[in-house]
Amino acid sequence: MENNIIKLRALEPEDIELLYTWENDTLLWKVSNTIAPFSKYTLKRYIENAHEDIFDTKQLRLMIVAKDQNKTIGCIDLFDFEPFHQRAGVGILIYEKEDRSKGYAKEALNVLINYCFNTLGLHQLYCNITEDNVASIELFTKAGFVQTGCKIDWLKYCNDWKNELTLQLIKE
Repeated sequence: MENNIIKLRALEPEDIELLYTWENDTLLWKVSNTIAPFSKYTLKRYIENAHEDIFDTKQLRLMIVAKDQNKTIGCIDLFDFEPFHQRAGVGILIYEKEDRSKGYAKEALNVLINYCFNTLGLHQLYCNITEDNVASIELFTKAGFVQTGCKIDWLKYCNDWKNELTLQLIKE
């Protein structure tokens, strides 16, 4: 799956170092609801099983490759895939700050939306974003997602609580 700017590809064994860095970056744990580090062994097994069908695993991770750099810069995930209800959650990561605000996330999201609606036959996508994550809210709203809810004091960070917004994109 690709366009002129990015390519979404399956996980490969050589992605283990990237995944190990990303999954164990404690600054990202607050958006991924992670509370413990991942071992390389666990990630290796995850990559080995990544070829399994989304209809069985209920999730799919695709790596985002910036074509102008020929470099893997992040990943985009489908999770909580519900084929009967024709919906899935979406999460996205562009890891390095210098790769952000260049339109890669927008392009990856657009390619994924097309795949979800036209290949998987989904009716809707949703995402959960803390209300202080302005960049992500802007990304998803520009892609057509609409805020449909707010969970008050939903996520705990240190001694503070964050509200989490729910945004949905329903296929017309």
